[in-house]
Amino acid sequence: MKVRKEYTCPLEITHDILKGKWKTVILWQLGDIGKASLSKLEKDIKGISQKMLLQQLNELREFGLVDKIQYEGYPLKVEYFLTEDRGKKILMALAIMQEIGREYINEQVKNIDAD
Repeated sequence: MKVRKEYTCPLEITHDILKGKWKTVILWQLGDIGKASLSKLEKDIKGISQKMLLQQLNELREFGLVDKIQYEGYPLKVEYFLTEDRGKKILMALAIMQEIGREYINEQVKNIDAD
């Protein structure tokens, strides 16, 4: 992901870091399960391709939200995890976002039931 040279607000760069369909879902999954292999993440995140997952993980690593451990030996084993600083800190914001989404879904269900 290309970072702009100028931002008018710190929220803009945070938005640029997190934008896209999958990044917040990946972060939430890693926060929930801790360390995870690529295949585990691909299995748990319905609809994401391995190529997209790798791209998103690499961008999250670039910004210090996710890191990986690559184990020696065969078969190759790699585990991804949230970083202690930014990665785990972003979970607080994601928890609020999830709560808002849950409330919205519940409101929509009530509206459908009322019709």
